[in-house]
Amino acid sequence: MDIPVELSRILITELGEQQVVFLKEVDGDRGFPILIGINEALAIDRRLKGIETPRPMTHDLLAGVIHAMGGKLEKIVINDLREHTFYARLHIRQDGGMLEIDSRPSDAIALGAAMDTPIYVAEGVMETLMEGPASKAERIELLRRRMEMLRERIEQFSDQLDDEEFVNTAPPEVVAEVREQRDQMQQEYDAIDEVLRKLG
Repeated sequence: MDIPVELSRILITELGEQQVVFLKEVDGDRGFPILIGINEALAIDRRLKGIETPRPMTHDLLAGVIHAMGGKLEKIVINDLREHTFYARLHIRQDGGMLEIDSRPSDAIALGAAMDTPIYVAEGVMETLMEGPASKAERIELLRRRMEMLRERIEQFSDQLDDEEFVNTAPPEVVAEVREQRDQMQQEYDAIDEVLRKLG
C-alpha cells in the first residue's frame, strides 16, 4: 500500500551542495528528509513559486514533452530505499495506459511541483525509515548538521545587520533582502529544532 505524503518544507542554504526536502504523511505524523542537490532544490522552489525563466529549464522541458505527447503525470511514488538512496517512479497516463518511469525523487518532485502531482511512499519504505534505529540516528544527525549550518549563516546575516556602515550605505533593497533571508533561515532553524524535539 502506498502512503500519501506532501512536501512540507525545503531547506536551501548556500553552505554545501546538499539541500534537504521534508516529506510528511498527509493523514499522519510520520515524515522524513531527503538529501538533494542544490539545482534540484532550486528547481522545486522556483516551480512551487511559479517563477518563470526566459527559456525552459530541464524540468519545464520534460513537463512540456509529457504534455505535448498527450500524457499526464498522475502521481509520484517513492518506491524503494537501498543503501541510503531513495528511488522513485513517475506514473504517466497516456492513451489510456499507464507508463512507469524510473526517476530520482528530487527530479520527480521538481517535475510535479508545479502541477500539484500527488506524492506517495511505499509502505515498506516508510516502515524502514521509521523502525530502523540506524535510520533514525542518521536523520537526527542530518538535522543537527543542518541546524549548525543555519546557525552559522544566521549569525553572519545578523552581524551584517548590526553593522551600521552596511545598513547606512547599502541599497535599501539589499538590506531588506539580507533581513528576509536571515528571518527565513531562523524559521527553518526553529522548525528543525521542533522536529528534533519530537524525534527525541
